[in-house]
Amino acid sequence: MAIRKRGAVWWIDFTTPSGERIRRSAETGDKTEAQEYHDRLKAEAWRQDKLDEGPRRTWNDAVVRWCAEQSHKATAEEDKAKLRWLDRYLGNKLLDSINRDMIEQVIRAKQADRCSNATVNRTLALVRSILRKCAREWQWLDRAPAVRMLKEPTRRIRYLTHEEADRLLAELPTHLRDMAAFSLESGLRAANVTGLRWSAVDLNRRLAWVHPDEAKARKAIPVPLNGEAVSILQKQIGKHLDHVFTFKGQPVEQLSTAAWYKALKRAGIENFRWHDLRHTWASWHVQSGTPLHVLQELGGWASYAMVQRYAHLAADHLAPWAERLARSRGDRGTNPSQPTESGNDSRVLASRKSL
Repeated sequence: MAIRKRGAVWWIDFTTPSGERIRRSAETGDKTEAQEYHDRLKAEAWRQDKLDEGPRRTWNDAVVRWCAEQSHKATAEEDKAKLRWLDRYLGNKLLDSINRDMIEQVIRAKQADRCSNATVNRTLALVRSILRKCAREWQWLDRAPAVRMLKEPTRRIRYLTHEEADRLLAELPTHLRDMAAFSLESGLRAANVTGLRWSAVDLNRRLAWVHPDEAKARKAIPVPLNGEAVSILQKQIGKHLDHVFTFKGQPVEQLSTAAWYKALKRAGIENFRWHDLRHTWASWHVQSGTPLHVLQELGGWASYAMVQRYAHLAADHLAPWAERLARSRGDRGTNPSQPTESGNDSRVLASRKSL
């Protein structure tokens, strides 16, 4: 029988011209829909065997291959969460049937969940990457459909002044104060601070490091330690054999706790996340004259574009050019907003001639 019902769902069962048996769920309780699905699969099997055409892949086929190839990524689990959400909209859709209308449906669904444009774009970027893989590398598509990103508002880099940082550190409990202070001195991400182990620290060389499997960009990051950072680490010696930062003898797993938010409130600091400590570290570096390419290496950013967010904080190299305007005005000895005496005379003569 070509289709048969199991419980409330119809199943497909047929043999291809090459002798392969195809058995799968039609994922529908509607007999007409199940029959149409069966007929399409059977026709495709015939064309592949008789006309030597490649199989028509589905979105789920692409998802399975993507997850297998990208399992090394630091954001692999985040990708899987997005793909689970996308399944209801793209699921078993044939890749060559995915068009702009389907992608717009995904956008509307995310917006209905009150997601920001930035959040929507992270999902769209994943869809675009998979479709481009299908077209450019796997050759499952002749052409990937265009995926238009939504406009995102330009946001300021949130960082603390030195005075604000001192206020915050004074309000934090000891274990969070040490971790926050170390973040301000090293620029490490939250996960790298909580996961820091003594095996990755050399106090004699004043150096720590993040292993490739712990780094967001999957590249090892050397972390030079200044005097303040070394002092903070020395205070942790003897508290735990393996982990550097602990609370009541146990490794710290969560930083954005109630204690963190209460300290922010007492310090009078608003709109500030733990990750903004890294922004603060980078901003202080740039304001102190650290070149952007050096900052990129210190922070372990994968691309130069990531550190260009802080470029506006470093204007020292522009100061000589700004000074040239003052010098040119000094050479003239006049205020350029006021007309010179000779200029007044020439306009008077011109007005007399017009009379």
